[in-house]
Amino acid sequence: MKYITAVLAGSRFGDDEELVRSLESILGRIDYMGPSRPFTVSDYYEDEMGPDLGRAFFSFEPLGPPEGIAGIKHETSRLEDRFSAEGRRKVNIDAGYMDYFKVVLASFKSAPQKIYLGNGVYADPVMMYHDGAFDPLPWTFPDIREGGYTEDFVEIRRLYKDARKQGQPGGRGSTRPMGT
Repeated sequence: MKYITAVLAGSRFGDDEELVRSLESILGRIDYMGPSRPFTVSDYYEDEMGPDLGRAFFSFEPLGPPEGIAGIKHETSRLEDRFSAEGRRKVNIDAGYMDYFKVVLASFKSAPQKIYLGNGVYADPVMMYHDGAFDPLPWTFPDIREGGYTEDFVEIRRLYKDARKQGQPGGRGSTRPMGT
């Protein structure tokens, strides 16, 4: 699996380089950093994180097993705490993974579609790859469902496929589908 993160932060968040180094210390070298796109579908995070929020997707060079995402979710949660000020987060990090078929984000919250991984972490499938395109699922976050990150997902999937072709193991459960 190719580990990814969705990073939500305000335009005044000034620790980008430190955040990048910190993410790499957890997940390995970043091989894709998408542009920050305005997060305008909800004001849910504004009270905590401030205005002018943007979300960007990152992917990481080393591949790993899907069950590794539970520990990564806890580590990125600690990273959010480290970047907090006065009890308020400056950054929200949704850890996840992509394989040939789907995009999955990790969550501490239960819901009908989420699969419990252990240690308080759930796997939340948010996009399915079908007939050459990423399709959202009914519960997918609105900004992701609207397709603003499609180019990111296509590029990350290409990087995943290239890594598999080069013989990098993809973790358990990452069999290569026919015709890809």
